Amino acid sequence: MDYNPLSLQSKKEFYQRHKNTLSDFVVRNYEQAFEIEYTHNSTAIEGNTLSLIETKVLLEDNISIGGKELREIYEIINHNKAYRYIKGCIRERKPLDEHRVKDIHAILMENIMIGGIYRNVDVYISGARHTPPPPNEAYNKIKNFYIDLTCETEMNGIELAAWSHAEFVKIHPFVDGNGRTSRLIMNYQLMVDGFLPISIAKESRLEYFNALESYAVDADLKPFVDFIAVLEEKKLDLYIRAIEQQQKDT
Repeated sequence: MDYNPLSLQSKKEFYQRHKNTLSDFVVRNYEQAFEIEYTHNSTAIEGNTLSLIETKVLLEDNISIGGKELREIYEIINHNKAYRYIKGCIRERKPLDEHRVKDIHAILMENIMIGGIYRNVDVYISGARHTPPPPNEAYNKIKNFYIDLTCETEMNGIELAAWSHAEFVKIHPFVDGNGRTSRLIMNYQLMVDGFLPISIAKESRLEYFNALESYAVDADLKPFVDFIAVLEEKKLDLYIRAIEQQQKDT
């Protein structure tokens, strides 16, 4: 489904004008729910088997989940820490650059493997038509990726966020954790531009992977832009309804 950039921009501007009218309780409630949902979905897409309620118990109550591998527990904890890290970076107006991306990956990989180090081996994505470039080529491409991040672009905020994710995961600069890192990068870009962070449901993974493959194989970013735009509009609508309801109640 094609999205309407003007409509999305209008909704973003409405949210930005009125977001401070939302009560602290509503904001905190929405943000806490999103953190759990986002962490669950982003790790589940990569094969983590903790359920949504198990993720909630682990993050909110600090109760470990019996029968789960330590790696899965750390994936959940680390993802939540990485998301909070990027929110802190945005508050401090730090740009998305190589240092920040390596930090994100290092946090995601804590107690699992050494993070923030580019791969020196070939990697293959099971079931995909696209094969990531060999290590030397990947290194050159990721350096160009960071240069492109700082260049002026005609892309709007949604398009830039989609491109940042799609290009990064196409390069696949790390041995593991590229998907989680790229989704955090995407949300970094969305939030910097005034949009809300989004969560890609594990149930949508087929559509998600197909949209990414359209870019990786055919250089067609549009399916992924449309995919991200739909999720962003749903998220904005959620907050706009809360704002309008609060305006009625006052």
